[in-house]
Amino acid sequence: MPERDKIPAPGLKGLTENWRNDLTAAISVAFVALPLGLGIAVASDLDPMAGIISAIIGGVVTTFFRGGHLTINGPTAGLIAVVLSGLASMEGNINYVMAAIVVAGGIQVLLGVLKTGRYAKMFPSSVLHGILAAIGVIIFAKQIHFALGTTAQSDDIIGTLADAFYQLPQANPFVLVISVVGVLLLVFYKKIPFRFIQLLPGPMWVLLFSLPFVFLFDFFNDHSITFLGRDYTVGPSLLIKIPDNLIESIIHPDFAMIGTGAFWVTVILLTLVASVETLASARAVDKLDPYKRVTDLNKDLIGVGLGTMVSGALGGLPIIAVILRSTVNVQNNAKTKWSNLYHGLLLLVFVLILAPALQKIPLAALAAILVHTGFKLASPKVIYQAYDQGVEQLLFLVSTLVITLFTNLLFGIIGGILITLILHMLLAKVGFMPFFKMTFKPGSKIYPREDGSFDVKLRGIANFLSVMKINKLLEEVPEASTVRIDMSKTKLVDLSVMENVIEYKRIHDGLGGNVSITGLDHHWSSSSHNRALKIIVGPRRRPITKRQIQLQKLANQNGWSFEREVDWDTSYLRNFFFFETRPIEKKANSLRGRDEKHAVNWEIADIVFDEGAMLSLEVFHTTVQVVRLNQQIPRFSVEKEGLFDKIFDRVRAFSGVTDHDLKLFPQLSRKFLLMGEDDQDIHRLFTPDLIRFLEQSEIQHIESNGEALMIFKYMHIAPLAEVQNMLDFSVELLDHMNLGNGQSDENTTPQ
Repeated sequence: MPERDKIPAPGLKGLTENWRNDLTAAISVAFVALPLGLGIAVASDLDPMAGIISAIIGGVVTTFFRGGHLTINGPTAGLIAVVLSGLASMEGNINYVMAAIVVAGGIQVLLGVLKTGRYAKMFPSSVLHGILAAIGVIIFAKQIHFALGTTAQSDDIIGTLADAFYQLPQANPFVLVISVVGVLLLVFYKKIPFRFIQLLPGPMWVLLFSLPFVFLFDFFNDHSITFLGRDYTVGPSLLIKIPDNLIESIIHPDFAMIGTGAFWVTVILLTLVASVETLASARAVDKLDPYKRVTDLNKDLIGVGLGTMVSGALGGLPIIAVILRSTVNVQNNAKTKWSNLYHGLLLLVFVLILAPALQKIPLAALAAILVHTGFKLASPKVIYQAYDQGVEQLLFLVSTLVITLFTNLLFGIIGGILITLILHMLLAKVGFMPFFKMTFKPGSKIYPREDGSFDVKLRGIANFLSVMKINKLLEEVPEASTVRIDMSKTKLVDLSVMENVIEYKRIHDGLGGNVSITGLDHHWSSSSHNRALKIIVGPRRRPITKRQIQLQKLANQNGWSFEREVDWDTSYLRNFFFFETRPIEKKANSLRGRDEKHAVNWEIADIVFDEGAMLSLEVFHTTVQVVRLNQQIPRFSVEKEGLFDKIFDRVRAFSGVTDHDLKLFPQLSRKFLLMGEDDQDIHRLFTPDLIRFLEQSEIQHIESNGEALMIFKYMHIAPLAEVQNMLDFSVELLDHMNLGNGQSDENTTPQ
């Protein structure tokens, strides 16, 4: 578990102190970056090495100038459509597109120098997700034909998708089998229970599993293979083209079209999409950082801008902060920005050593990775997550998606923003001029209190256009102070503002402050999501569910308290290492009581949390119990363990990295994985009696932060019977832990 007084040192000191952690994380990241770089370049109609060049530069160049700590820089699927659009509008000339990439990078540097990074927060997130969903459809439509071994006859995206359906009977089975195996690997990769599988990321397994098919079907020579009475052609044209010498992949920009509209439209799109996605990714990775560090967004713009300029000058793709690779970096215990440098250097080594092997990779394997990527960008899960945040967010996303598919990215962005503003006006029930007056001159103020705390009263229309004014107001509040953000006088609060306020709370609380959000009791929203758009309608409470009625009845019978509304204070949960890199979206349905037998207070609540961020985001629901102890105990984590989990953790231990920086204690039990900090204290606590109890129980996730225990079992909201089982289990656990019955704080809320 990271110690908050031991934040990794920056600069060269951080490099020397944390090189082992950073290098180990970089190995995993490089294995992800290699297939993704190749695939993104191929999907952009560029030489496969263009993606590797940009990934190398993203590590080797960008690291020295950027403002992030754990982000990984490189090419992204989100810009494939922009590059394709640039190629289509500039005579299909790659050199012209490289020139546009160089200019776009230069503009990003200028934007960073002018400190405009904060303005990215004004971009509506639902519109961004709509653009990314449209890009996902475009990637899927373009790559599905490579996965099938067919050729699209249509020039537009909808027609290309239709062609894939109509040409399915003509699919080449010797190409299709590679694609199907690759997609299945990616879909079920995380569900495979053996950790040794996860020594390599999913995309690398796709490449490795494709190689036997290449040799089996002899893709190295042009020939036909008969299957079910039909002949199918296979040959070198189905393999990616990698030169023996990396220098041969370098091309240079041509600025001949710099005076044309097509050139500048490409530049604007590259700058806008790359900048917004970079800054959104950087903020998302900050939420995953266990040390709660904050990215300097302006320096990040300068860093990716310089990297993009160098990349474009050498024939590479634009560079941004990439969320999937950054998530892998965090999950593999990286400490400093130098993991980004290591990943770039490792990619360079991989390419120099593995060039002969890369030449044997089939296009179908890359197509499988990209089809999966495109589907994830526009999957039903993305649609559901938008709907979960409010039906209006679904409207913003879908309208942006449709406009983009039937026009282009620029019109999609403009159209999505206009539709967002129009609906905001309709929901706020104010005219055109009053709406913008209430947005830009709302009358929000800070009121200092005699006890040293501050009331921030927001008024008027609080939407994405007013984010900067709200931020400027919040910047006036001193660090480490108590702040109450009152929204009772706001007519409308949109998702962008809610995201911004919640992010402010996270940062301010992390610096020793205490932020509470009030005044939303009289607002209505189309969703119970804590970030949903809210409009003021007067007093209103949401209908109570059957489960909430049962929990309230259970609380009444036992003299406990029950609160069904969203609780904004989840800071005590972040003291557990499980939640240090898993942002908590919401806590609700809180049941609180006291175990008199052991003189401890407990809370059981429903938690919604994220694994990963943005494109790699997975949302989980669980019910967690926290038991606040009346004495200090060692920090530890207990989970069920299988044979291959043991092997995996030995490998990681050998490399000097173990989960949560805790030492493994395999000698105490073969049936569960125990990690802790102190040898003597762990052995003293885990007596033979406690070990037997845990071995005989259905192992749950049990964790100590030194002052409290956190217990949960399933990744779903627990029904009433499971809630009762959790309470019974915690009592038995405390019995076997044989803790003293001291006096605890009378406050029934775990802190």
